[in-house]
Amino acid sequence: MSEPKLGGLWDLIAWRAAETPDECFCLDEAGRELTFASYQAAAERAAAGLASLGVGEDSPVTWILPTRVASLVLMGALSRLSAIQNPVIPIYRHREVGFVTGQTGARLLIVPEEFRGFDYHGMADELAAEQGGRMDVLVVEHELPEGDPAALPPPPPNRTPDDSPVRWIFYTSGTTADPKGARHTDHTLLATSVGFAKVLDLRLEDRIGLVFPVTHIGGVGWLMASLLAGSAHLVVEAFGPATVDFLSKHDVHHAGAGTAFHNVYLAAQRERPGEPIFPNVRTFPGGGAPKPPQLHYDLKNELGGLGIISGYGLTECPIIAMCNTNDPDEKLADTEGRVNPSDAEIRVVKSDGEIAGPGEEGEMRVRGPQLCKGYLDPALTEAGFDADGFFRTGDLGYKDADGYVVITGRLKDVIIRNGENISAKEIEDLLYEHPKVSDIAVIGLPDPKTGERACAVVSCAASVEPLGFAEMVAYLKDHRLMLQKIPEQLEIVDEVPRNPAGKILKGDLRERYGT
Repeated sequence: MSEPKLGGLWDLIAWRAAETPDECFCLDEAGRELTFASYQAAAERAAAGLASLGVGEDSPVTWILPTRVASLVLMGALSRLSAIQNPVIPIYRHREVGFVTGQTGARLLIVPEEFRGFDYHGMADELAAEQGGRMDVLVVEHELPEGDPAALPPPPPNRTPDDSPVRWIFYTSGTTADPKGARHTDHTLLATSVGFAKVLDLRLEDRIGLVFPVTHIGGVGWLMASLLAGSAHLVVEAFGPATVDFLSKHDVHHAGAGTAFHNVYLAAQRERPGEPIFPNVRTFPGGGAPKPPQLHYDLKNELGGLGIISGYGLTECPIIAMCNTNDPDEKLADTEGRVNPSDAEIRVVKSDGEIAGPGEEGEMRVRGPQLCKGYLDPALTEAGFDADGFFRTGDLGYKDADGYVVITGRLKDVIIRNGENISAKEIEDLLYEHPKVSDIAVIGLPDPKTGERACAVVSCAASVEPLGFAEMVAYLKDHRLMLQKIPEQLEIVDEVPRNPAGKILKGDLRERYGT
């Protein structure tokens, strides 16, 4: 087998289609299946269809689709056209989608008609009207518009990391209320995929459980990794109890994608003692949320395989550290692995600005080939990087004597729920406008299923009925906050505790309500 030409995603698609044209590329729960050759052909037809709608080189396209075969085809089609694609996770709502389409200057917004009870088509039409007709809307379910590939311009040129243009915008929510758009190239994403394809020892015969939102930055990461290795995706639109049977039927080898998913697999196995649900599973890839060490041992002992192979990264710098299939159990359970690939760097900086030694905690700062090219907002770029070009993650942690990364907390006031960052400030700002609320603090509390849950601690105005939980949820929904950000817990207090300088004592609140 020849070596892949890593000039970009489209080069990789064409290379894999030539190497193993008839091998399975993806299969979904409805039986839709593509080989690597038919995947390339479907992406070219879709590229021609999108070109007829005016999509071409450097066209900004925002798209929100569930994890479907059509979503994988769309990624390939937009790559074939050298468009700038902005995949958006389906939990985003009017506020967030309006912001990102405005900032990227999206000329086309691609959405499903409806998904999980939400009217995406209606939202998209509202946004298009608000933007004065600058943006078109395309509704896609399982079929993309198609055309004749012969009408397409030549494929994008083979690029090197140094001259690779920005082709991807991924948004992340941090301490700012508005999402932050990280600018990526094919090569920054390829660096991630090359790295974790190696540490996971991906093989031609492997089947990967693609069970999380494909519009997350991990979606294109897994797409590229599977193309590199020739592995197949088992595509799951909406993760749930039936997912276990689908993955079991099609012999999953890598059952991702984090603590919430792994807990479902473990519960399903415990309901079927003596009957392995995933008889040939090799790994349980993870990342994006805290990992209980015991979960690694439970998965390995009860479901088989190597247990959890987790990694550490951010939207700005995905998977810069990851465990290896050859690592001992104590490293797999207690750490996020070592720097990956080898030319990436993680610097731990103590509060006094000095570089931390092994075992010393500090802020994790990262630099490497997978690091984004800054944000769309230049001010955020300036604040996000230090003088040496390291990205300030805001995460606290250390490297042990063997170089393994351990994450201990965060400097940033964010809540990580199911691997997605939630800005406490945005929720606080909205709730503070409620007529019953006199003071508000939103904190993250440990949660065994989601990593963290959001808890709103509220003091209410005098002489009013205290804010109720259902009332809070309805209020935030009315303000078009995405469901992922709505707190799962509400605590009413006489006074939100603050220090003499007026800063909320969130540490005290976490201790009070953390159990």
